Amino acid sequence: MAAPEYANNNSPRTIVAPDYNNNYSTPFVVGEIIIEGNKRTKPYIIQRELPFKPGDSIYLPDLVKGFEISRQQLINTTLFNEVIISLKAFRGYEVDILIQVKERWYIFPIPYLKPVDRNLNEWAKQGYSADRINYGFKFTYNNFTGRNDKLKLWLITGYTQQIQFQYDQPYANKSLKHGYKIGFSYSFNREINYATIDNQQRFVDSLQGGIKVWSGHIDYTYRPGLRTTHLVSLSYTRQSVDPRINELNPKYYGYHRSTISFPELLYSISYVNVDYKPFPLKGWLADATIAKRGYNKEMNQWQISGRATRGWELTKKDFFSLQTVGMLRFPFSQPYINQRMFGYGDMYLRGLEDYVIDGAAGLLVRNSYRHQLFKFSVPTYIKSKSHDRIPFRIYARIFGDAGYSYNKNFTNNSLTNRMLYTGGAGLDIVSFYDFVLRLDYSFNQLGQNGLFLHIKNDF
Repeated sequence: MAAPEYANNNSPRTIVAPDYNNNYSTPFVVGEIIIEGNKRTKPYIIQRELPFKPGDSIYLPDLVKGFEISRQQLINTTLFNEVIISLKAFRGYEVDILIQVKERWYIFPIPYLKPVDRNLNEWAKQGYSADRINYGFKFTYNNFTGRNDKLKLWLITGYTQQIQFQYDQPYANKSLKHGYKIGFSYSFNREINYATIDNQQRFVDSLQGGIKVWSGHIDYTYRPGLRTTHLVSLSYTRQSVDPRINELNPKYYGYHRSTISFPELLYSISYVNVDYKPFPLKGWLADATIAKRGYNKEMNQWQISGRATRGWELTKKDFFSLQTVGMLRFPFSQPYINQRMFGYGDMYLRGLEDYVIDGAAGLLVRNSYRHQLFKFSVPTYIKSKSHDRIPFRIYARIFGDAGYSYNKNFTNNSLTNRMLYTGGAGLDIVSFYDFVLRLDYSFNQLGQNGLFLHIKNDF
């Protein structure tokens, strides 16, 4: 089946080639597309995600496939809790299509309360100290103008002071292909991660100057079709740290500096063809990035990274996924702040969450087998058509990970420059607003095991 990557009223009509394996010899013509439930979202933003448009000639089996593609695309916009697409009416060989959506809540002026440590296990090592909590106000306005644009404003204090603003407009022109992002941030932290010793972060909070970071960026995005997005980003960052940090680690910035400023130019490409982007069970999800950070001896780094996830539906309730993540930085000789690899953000081996592993090059492979245990909804008793129930899906999971991090300069940590292996079993709980809770019982090659909790949500 040949289908356009996207459709809008200004593009030429597309004839979908017939599937010669079916008995349908006459194509249908797409008539009116009726959209219901979109109180905030512009109709053309919904139509942007469809592989067909009014006037297209399409064979019925291919139209049914197009319905599933459309539902998948609309769910992955994260604008809706539910999407239903069906045939509305037949008028001879002309068909009308009905799209029913249940919009999410888009405005979240909520309090912010989160430990400063990189995960809950690290916070536990600090005795769940209340002094290590950031708190403040986090304002997020999704679908700001009804064009799937996003406005964010964070005002955070507590252990870290932070101000952050960002506006993301993915569809800035009539063709709905070009967009932009702008943002800036400022943060101050009195605690500095100055080194990695015995595969653990080492901190100092007795330096009065702490660490300050200013940054700003402007991005251009280009999405020519349904699944592929290109991004070019130009940013500028300035960091300053208490000069006494060089007594603890002369390689923190390198050359005994306490202030560093640098531009960064980045290009990335992403491809999304999965059933549900926040928790993909089947399909392809991939991205690749190349970035140049700095242009002089103060900061001179190229970084190439990539990630690919492939999911297979084995049965209606059984799924297998394979994820590969790679990163390469060169020259290999980099200051300490450019050496972060495993244990930061989403790049970690399940079972080694207690450790950080620095490096200039790294490769990570994750394997997961899931079986759906339960699927149910809980009524909210709220008088709302879009939020009258909370859906839950619960999966049992077994997994195995492998990784390797190469480090040329900081070789005194036992987990660098060696193969790493982990495995275990766990539960995944998935709900609306992209909420995913993972409970893992993991083992690693050091003979250690433990229980780990991970939470991801859209707030």
